[in-house]
Amino acid sequence: MNERIQQVHDLGQSLWIDNLHRDLLDSRKLARWIETGVGGVTSNPTIFEQAIRRQPSYQQEVARLAQTGAQPAEVYDALVREDLQRAANLLRPVWEARDHRDGFVSLEVSPLLADDTQRTVAEGERLWSLVERPNVFIKVPATPAGLPAIAQLIERGVAVNVTLIFSITQWRGVVEAYQQGLEARARDRKPLEVASVASFFVSRIDSAIDKRLPESSRLRGRIGIANAKVAYQRWREHQGEARWRSLASLGARPQRLLWGSTGTKDPAYRDVMYVEELLGPDTINTMPDATFEAFLDHGRVRPSLLEAPDEACADLAELTAHRIDLDEVCEQLQQQGVRKFADSFHATMQWLTDRDWALAGSSAAPV
Repeated sequence: MNERIQQVHDLGQSLWIDNLHRDLLDSRKLARWIETGVGGVTSNPTIFEQAIRRQPSYQQEVARLAQTGAQPAEVYDALVREDLQRAANLLRPVWEARDHRDGFVSLEVSPLLADDTQRTVAEGERLWSLVERPNVFIKVPATPAGLPAIAQLIERGVAVNVTLIFSITQWRGVVEAYQQGLEARARDRKPLEVASVASFFVSRIDSAIDKRLPESSRLRGRIGIANAKVAYQRWREHQGEARWRSLASLGARPQRLLWGSTGTKDPAYRDVMYVEELLGPDTINTMPDATFEAFLDHGRVRPSLLEAPDEACADLAELTAHRIDLDEVCEQLQQQGVRKFADSFHATMQWLTDRDWALAGSSAAPV
């Protein structure tokens, strides 16, 4: 294991990669990252769309499948299934060695279903069966319709990565859904070791808040981290609540916080800021390739999540002086996230639907 990653592990945090595509698998780059200590992989519809429209390996496979008469949805399933199974196989030793806490790869439910509870549940179960690997997370957004779907999927034993969480208010709904799913399993005397993580997005908050702050404000570039730190404090408090302790006594495991959107978007900020400032026990940080490589090169390790919790609360409180409602901003960010992923999913399916190039051969593939 890389020495810097070992230091992070010693603090109790896991480092994952927020990227998955066939070139990473074929080049063995993902395998090498796992050897350095990477503990999991996440992805999303935008990452997948960019990969299949640009990488020849996908175009060749799409052309082959098109020749068999496969429909676009069947082609999509075939591409996803192969990538997820290969990644899950690479991560299976990590999953086994770390007592099923790490070693996961994530697959997102269609964002077109974000407002439909029952179709999300059905699609989550279908994808879980499609990949046929125990170390796969089904990603479900923390939308109002997504929360009851999460509870139902957990009840049915499907491992869930809850995504597009921006606010502490949204996170509380996620915790409630997770507990409801586990309590339903407990009533049926089913095992409670159903894995789940709560993906809390960070840098997008600063991108939105900074636009609303004066150039001279000391809060610029601080709210995303402050929001995450306060969420972490609330998470730690939750672990001591009687309701959770009752579930834990029956074998339930905590739904760890996963820091997502941790690539630095503003070049004025340190490129590994959202890694260095969010290090702490029982958490995960999933990051883009460039952020991961930068952290290996010059990241500094300290238990930063445990530092200055009162200062983080004060930073959030100070937003009111600028007439900024953080919950409102976070609601908008969640809605924008769903739309962005839906647009990417639409683009992917449209690309697969325009089949003339595929039937003519992959060399004619549009970009």
